[in-house]
Amino acid sequence: MAYGAARHLARFRFFLESLLARADTDANIVGVLLAALYALQSRHQAQYTVVDQAVEAVAHIQHGAAKGLVNAVLRNFLRRQDALEAAADNELTTRYSYPAWWIARLQAAYPQQWQAIITAGNEHPPMTLRVNRRRSDVPDYLQRLAQAGIGGRALGDSGVMLEQAVPVERLPGFADGLVSVQDFGAQLAAPMLDAGKGMRVLDACAAPGGKTGHLLELADIALTAIDIDESRLTRVRENLARLGLDARLVAADCGDADSARAWWDGEPFDRILLDAPCSASGVVRRHPDGKWLRRESDLAGFARDQSRILDALWRVLGRGGKLLYATCSVFPDENAGRIAAFLETHRDAWLIHNPNDGQLLPEGDHDGFFYALLGKRR
Repeated sequence: MAYGAARHLARFRFFLESLLARADTDANIVGVLLAALYALQSRHQAQYTVVDQAVEAVAHIQHGAAKGLVNAVLRNFLRRQDALEAAADNELTTRYSYPAWWIARLQAAYPQQWQAIITAGNEHPPMTLRVNRRRSDVPDYLQRLAQAGIGGRALGDSGVMLEQAVPVERLPGFADGLVSVQDFGAQLAAPMLDAGKGMRVLDACAAPGGKTGHLLELADIALTAIDIDESRLTRVRENLARLGLDARLVAADCGDADSARAWWDGEPFDRILLDAPCSASGVVRRHPDGKWLRRESDLAGFARDQSRILDALWRVLGRGGKLLYATCSVFPDENAGRIAAFLETHRDAWLIHNPNDGQLLPEGDHDGFFYALLGKRR
């Protein structure tokens, strides 16, 4: 309910502005009302059950005096629902529950597809697994799932999408490293980098380690994984331990030339994966709070960081090597715009691979990602 309320926050806030007489209503009460509005619209429970549970919830969080208020607001919503829905549809922000600047950028970049992108971002995401091909394969794992009473279907060479999400403890062999949870779009990165046996590989901005593990599953490589946040490397370490894999982990700013002494021995890398910091605009169905926490002015800062890191990592890539630039964004400023600017200033770089102009738009099977594989001339 919390995720659903966050996905449709602008719409539900519009309803409450029309239903609440006081604008200074306690935030905890507003939170209960937002969750209840989502529950009423999702229709997973009877209306009277939702209203009753919302009333009991405010009492449980020591706001018993608000029981009458919550009951009145929700019953008033049910009486006026059709009119409130029609009024909300008059504005794009309340129709789609996205900030106005976000919608405008999508309309400009994708005039034919912006509504589909927004709709996908408001959907509940699927649970997708990546099979560890060192220990199993997709047909074998689908059979294991069937034996456990879990439905799924194959996606690509290593992916399995579940018919319904389950706790990871129910997944056959999860604790033993047979599978990892990873969106199918994110699974495209490691194979695209084409890292072969014995290569020196750098995984920059590695946490939480999904792509790190995938790279090591595909080939016997010497991998260094960097993240600026030491605490986030704990997740990488835990994921690799579960998979039975190993990498050198370093906490550092990969875009800072001075810090390179801490993680680079002067020997060029054969392959570099740069999963660049970005707006995360392609994964808002998994992180709906991002729509409301992000500001349009943030994009310029991300673009500067992306260019800074690209420039720094290019220096440690060997001649004839490859660098995969990746984001989970759908905004061109962070994606094609960064690559075009980079190619303008780096004459020893060329674009090897840019499927669908690099942009993978969010849809049912995957989130939104951007990929550009760059080669360094010999």
